[in-house]
Amino acid sequence: MLTTQSNITMRAVMTVDPEGMAARIILAFLATAGLFYVNIMPAIVSGLIDSLAFSRADAGLVASFNIYGAAIGALCAVFIITRIYWKPLAIGLLIGLMSFDMASMWVTEPFTMKLIRGLHGMIGGMLVGVSFAVIARVSLVHKTFGYLLFVQFGFGGLGVMLLPPLAPVYGTSALFLSLVAFSAFSLLMLFLLPAYRVEDIPTPTIAGEIRWRPLGAALLSVFLFQAANMGLYAYIIDLGKSYGLTLSFMAPTLGISAWAGLVGAWLVIVFSTRFGRTLPLFIATSLTLLATIGLHYSASQSIFWLANVLVGVTWAFCIAYLLGICAEFDKEGKMAALGGFASKTGLASGPLVSALLLNSQGYTMLINVAAIALVGCLLICIYPTQLLDKLDKTVQDGVG
Repeated sequence: MLTTQSNITMRAVMTVDPEGMAARIILAFLATAGLFYVNIMPAIVSGLIDSLAFSRADAGLVASFNIYGAAIGALCAVFIITRIYWKPLAIGLLIGLMSFDMASMWVTEPFTMKLIRGLHGMIGGMLVGVSFAVIARVSLVHKTFGYLLFVQFGFGGLGVMLLPPLAPVYGTSALFLSLVAFSAFSLLMLFLLPAYRVEDIPTPTIAGEIRWRPLGAALLSVFLFQAANMGLYAYIIDLGKSYGLTLSFMAPTLGISAWAGLVGAWLVIVFSTRFGRTLPLFIATSLTLLATIGLHYSASQSIFWLANVLVGVTWAFCIAYLLGICAEFDKEGKMAALGGFASKTGLASGPLVSALLLNSQGYTMLINVAAIALVGCLLICIYPTQLLDKLDKTVQDGVG
């Protein structure tokens, strides 16, 4: 009896407060590990083109295979998250990620790279889906997603600043080794997280039966927003080169723009739902649209710099709110995992459409298509955000 009690006490001491800042940060690292390659995607695409002589299309398709695999993995997580213990699964998935990243270091042929990165994506996507489901079980879900974006853009900025110059010297090994290191660090922190059982979680904003129409609108908004941004971001280095910009200028610019995402993530943590969801998302998405249109004038270093930094801020801000909206439609985390599926499908579709649209005429058409997708996101997301804002107001009035 004493041994059992001491074991329980030891486990309690070794885990962090389930609602504390440390837990939110560790969950952010766990979710980021499954999709960290997206944050350094410009470095990977550029590295494949420059170091392995992949064509633009092949490099973009490697990115798409990687993220489409993640979408499949995230969808699988929707069906298994309530049936198994999430922590042992997460450990196995992190080990699998590191194995495929190390295998990628030895690949030089496009088809094999697409296959390996697709399988890697499935493992990572399942890890992100599991992580999102656990995040949905924590109170103030928007705040936790803010921490997630804080981690993603912070380390992503470091990656896109330091890794592109290393790829021509050390090859793609430097890129994949950075992914292995991040996964290993996340694995160590994972053991500090508590169990997050379904029966212990707070009451969701949306109670009872899931409302599929507003959820569908939220999922479509996530898809369009991610596709529009990643379609350009994956090729942003090559886009800059096509306008005459140098890598020595673009690498620090992209690093700063990713770190600017920290501002967006911080604003989500501070605001949470204090000002609702509709107005903040409308303003931030509109700014993303203006910055995207500004890429037409990338021949100007100042406009290229400003557009990327602005998107850095608004990308982190908007996606944290959009994923949080999906997570509020059920308490078990299935809809949060489904939001992860929509996110990854969008992230994969962006580079795929870009690979199909790119031609000798440059990036004009691609920028226009991304702008149209953002307009669609802006219009569609109003429905679920207004619904949640009204429900919040009803609850507050009832309490008052």
